[in-house]
Amino acid sequence: MDLMIMAGLGAVSVVLVLYSLIPKKPEQEDVIKRRTAGLRRDQDPNALRSQAKQRATKPSLLEKAAPFLSRPLMPKSEDEQTNMRAKLATAGYRRESCTTLFMASKMAAAIAGGAVGIVMAINADKEFVILLGQTLIGAGLGFMLPNLWLNRAVKRRAEAITNGLPDSLDLMVVGVEAGLGLDAALLRVGDEMKNVHPALSEEMQIASVETQMGVPRGEALHKMANRTGVEEMKSLISIIVQAEKLGTSIASALRNQSEALRTKRRQRAEERAQKTAVKLLLPLILFIFPTIFVVLAGPAAIQLMKTFGDM
Repeated sequence: MDLMIMAGLGAVSVVLVLYSLIPKKPEQEDVIKRRTAGLRRDQDPNALRSQAKQRATKPSLLEKAAPFLSRPLMPKSEDEQTNMRAKLATAGYRRESCTTLFMASKMAAAIAGGAVGIVMAINADKEFVILLGQTLIGAGLGFMLPNLWLNRAVKRRAEAITNGLPDSLDLMVVGVEAGLGLDAALLRVGDEMKNVHPALSEEMQIASVETQMGVPRGEALHKMANRTGVEEMKSLISIIVQAEKLGTSIASALRNQSEALRTKRRQRAEERAQKTAVKLLLPLILFIFPTIFVVLAGPAAIQLMKTFGDM
């Protein structure tokens, strides 16, 4: 009787679990909407749209204070502003307010660093000269932190684009050999590589849009190379433009360039692997070797101390 009751309860539990997993009609429609929008299961399209509207209508505290904070640091000449916008675009930030926000972040970081220096000097009961020096040092460090972050972002994005070039070129070769034009292949590769290499996909989509708006293909490709700041991209664009001018096969040029880029990527990986042994030397000397020395030589040292103590 007990076994029959347990079996019945187990069957009821299984049925309830299966029933709870079956999506209802509204839930099924939400699943379809999420899949078509490329969202995860835990993401609601309506919630995401409302969050986007809230972010668009409610600026952050830094965005509110950005015009005031960035006014003393904004570049005065048009060339300096263009260079700053180009560097931010290379890092992937193309909004019109990015320059203002970046300069405001530098001022805010400088103020925060100076405040930290003042607090540390006051807590340590330092003299006025030392307090002033620590304040200036903290402000200078805070002022330089956004520049370090921007350089890091540019380098990281350039590395991501460089690593994604061989795979993208393989897809482009397949598209060109299948009968697509270079513009159509560029647009298709940009759409296909959106989830794998988003930075490179974004640059390809921008170049495709510029071409559709009437910009010559060569100029749009050169702009893409200048935006990325990647030497491999610049050489690739030069090869494509030369192959188009001379009338040679673009597919073969892309295939050769893809093989060369893949070889360079493998060589960079091997170089990093060879540097690993050198980078591990310092932690070994500072942390692992002293521990091993204590474990191995500790008992002998204790025995020697006991021996000399008895004598």
